Amino acid sequence: MNYRSSVDIYTEWDIVAARQLGRKEAKQIGFGTVDQARITTAISELARNIYLYAGKGKIEIERLATGGSTGMLIIASDEGPGIPDVRKVMEDGFSTSGGLGAGMPGVKRLMDEFKVETEPGVGTVITATKWLR
Repeated sequence: MNYRSSVDIYTEWDIVAARQLGRKEAKQIGFGTVDQARITTAISELARNIYLYAGKGKIEIERLATGGSTGMLIIASDEGPGIPDVRKVMEDGFSTSGGLGAGMPGVKRLMDEFKVETEPGVGTVITATKWLR
């Protein structure tokens, strides 16, 4: 069975808690410091997006062990307004919050697998996986 833990995102402090949980899990799985930083950054971006755009949501972290491969799955979910134009959000430099715009394309680059599922008025689920090399 894969082990899963989560942090509910309601406040900016929850973003910090999600980062800490991600780093702890990544370390326990055996990721090196560089990949720990990548994972933590990805979680931070995803949690921040939940906080800014949906108001509340959840970051779940699951340890993966499949066919001799070990990794970590991050699931960022919310019941916010959804993403009207996923292609636009995935463009480098695109930002609606005045941030650096590294956001979603940055997360995609930091992780090995990345998927966005969104429905306007229903919410968004983003999954990102990092495999231990």
